[in-house]
Amino acid sequence: MLPFHAAAFESAAGRLDQLPQPNAPEIAFSGRSNVGKSSLINKVLNRKSLARISATPGKTVTINFYSLPGARLVDLPGYGYAKSSQSEKARWSGLVEGYFNAGRPLRLVVQLIDMRHPPTADDLGMLDYLLQTGAPFLVALTKCDKLNKTQRAQRRASLEEDLAFCGSVPIVEFSAVKGDGVEELRGLFSEAAQAV
Repeated sequence: MLPFHAAAFESAAGRLDQLPQPNAPEIAFSGRSNVGKSSLINKVLNRKSLARISATPGKTVTINFYSLPGARLVDLPGYGYAKSSQSEKARWSGLVEGYFNAGRPLRLVVQLIDMRHPPTADDLGMLDYLLQTGAPFLVALTKCDKLNKTQRAQRRASLEEDLAFCGSVPIVEFSAVKGDGVEELRGLFSEAAQAV
C-alpha cells in the first residue's frame, strides 16, 4: 500500500513547460468544477486541506501535483464551469490535453461524477476521450452520503446504464464526509502505481 500519509504538495503548473519531471507513476483526477476533487484527494491522503478546496467553482486553473513515496497525484483543473470565458476554456483544454499527450507515466485516471445527477455532456466527453486515448481509468461517484439507501441504489443502477459504454471499468461510491470508498480507492491507487 502506498504511504498516503506522507504526501506533500509539490508544484502547480499553469503552463505545460512547468510540468515536473516525469519520474514517478502518476494518478490523475478529472471532473467538473465543484464535483469534489480536492475533498476526495484530501480524504484519501487523510489530510484536512492539502488539496485546496475553492469556494468558487472553476478557480483551479493549474495542474496541481502532490508527491508521495512511490507515486504522484495529479489534480487536473475542473471543467464545465458555466461562467468561465471562452479563452479560459480554451486554456483549460490546451493544458489538460497537453498533459495527457506529454507521454507521462500515467497509471490511472480517476474520473469523478456527482452521484446525485446523470453525467453531464462534459463528463461523457471526458470519458469518451479517456477511452480513445486508452488511458486506464475508474469512475468515482462523489457525494453518495447525500442520498438515502434507496436513492443510492436507484442512482447506481441508472449510472451503470449511463456508463455502460465504458465497459467494465471500476465504479466506486465515495463520500468525503463518511469515508465510503476510501479504502477501496487507496487499494486501487496502490495497485495502479505498482503495476509495471
